[in-house]
Amino acid sequence: MSRVKHLFAVALAALMLCLLMPITAFAEEASDGKMLIYAKLPSDWSAPHLWAWSDDGTNAFDAWPGGEMEADSNNDGWYYCWIPETTNNIIINANEAAVQTGDYKLENKNAWVTVTDAENVEISYDAQTTGDLPEYVEKFKIHAQVPDEWQDVCLWAWSAPDGKNAFDAWPGRAMTKGEDGWYTASAPVWVNSIIVNGNSGDVKTDDISIDAAEVWVTVSEDGTSDFTYNDPNAPVAEDITVHVKAPADWSEPHLWAWSAPDGTNAFSSWPGEALQDGEDGWLTLSVPGWVNSIIVNANEGGIQTSDLSVDTGKDLWIVVTDAENAEVTYEAPAAESEPTVAAEPAETKSNTMPIAIVVVVVIAAVAGGVVVSKKKK
Repeated sequence: MSRVKHLFAVALAALMLCLLMPITAFAEEASDGKMLIYAKLPSDWSAPHLWAWSDDGTNAFDAWPGGEMEADSNNDGWYYCWIPETTNNIIINANEAAVQTGDYKLENKNAWVTVTDAENVEISYDAQTTGDLPEYVEKFKIHAQVPDEWQDVCLWAWSAPDGKNAFDAWPGRAMTKGEDGWYTASAPVWVNSIIVNGNSGDVKTDDISIDAAEVWVTVSEDGTSDFTYNDPNAPVAEDITVHVKAPADWSEPHLWAWSAPDGTNAFSSWPGEALQDGEDGWLTLSVPGWVNSIIVNANEGGIQTSDLSVDTGKDLWIVVTDAENAEVTYEAPAAESEPTVAAEPAETKSNTMPIAIVVVVVIAAVAGGVVVSKKKK
């Protein structure tokens, strides 16, 4: 190869490297700020969970025992779980939290944890598994309350109508029983159909169609079920007050309110409840504190805002400019002040004598041989 061709090849290779570097960096950033924790566990550790937190005390999960670890079908005995990349402290537990490791501090990168027993743990940042790492998939929680005679409660989940299964084989993923008696498992956000089952799949619910949101399923003795997207264990929310200012040409404004995604309505029929006259030009109405979606409408429902998503349990102030424009706040907007008009300057009266008169007086006084000097008090 000639020297020119050699230099050209080197330059081309360097150019390709420069082009590939940003792509690689982007791939590393595409993990949504998550890092992967793998764990190899003793054979008698079942349904493992990961508890994780950062040095400032921020927990990665809402409640103990933490996030459930998923078995890696390509690496026998290994389980994994995603946590925020800012998290650097972990505990691995299993058997409904009956066994657990001590606290271990991590570097902020993917880790492989080998647990020989609760007292013996090794951590490596070099891959101990084979094959590609799993992709991060957002999940949501499914809770179930089942008859006492149901054992080994599991969740089966899939996407309809394409039939894509969330888990490898029936009866699905084991659900973990909490102190409140509810069983819990997670499923990918693309799931829209579930079955809760027990006794190795011998007892089960019918197919249940759900939205991809945290859900609580209650199973009766005969296997029939009902579900809600509102935590039945949560304290009952107190009523809130909704304050509304609507356009002057909106006749008899009403409020329609409900809970999404379950669709529980606050009122029996459209257009809802009439808003009442309040103070300072506001229209008001009390609604249940669990409401998270609102429509302001008028003219017998003939004109309305779009769906307004709101926080639960907070009083609301809604200013409607027109059907396409409505602003929601959780504190009363500052009152509009009247424009200040500058006062006309008062006519200034001078105690000073006109100059011409002063000159005449001074001349007269000098002429008479007398000069008077007057001091100001």
